[in-house]
Amino acid sequence: MDVEAAKLIGAGLATISLAGAGIGIGNIFAQYIAGSMRNPGASKQVFGNVLLGFALTEAVALYALVMAFLIMFS
Repeated sequence: MDVEAAKLIGAGLATISLAGAGIGIGNIFAQYIAGSMRNPGASKQVFGNVLLGFALTEAVALYALVMAFLIMFS
């Protein structure tokens, strides 16, 4: 196998985790919406935690993307 082909396969495998991050972000906001419909009074208190969860999940996706670029271009 050629080294360039192995790099492209490795970068493609590293980007699979981006789908998992998208699913995680969808779950975070879906559960927030479901919870705020059940208890509208607590939705403002919980929103900070929702943003924190979103930021941490998005950070994992950005790390995976950076790793894919490092594999591809090094």
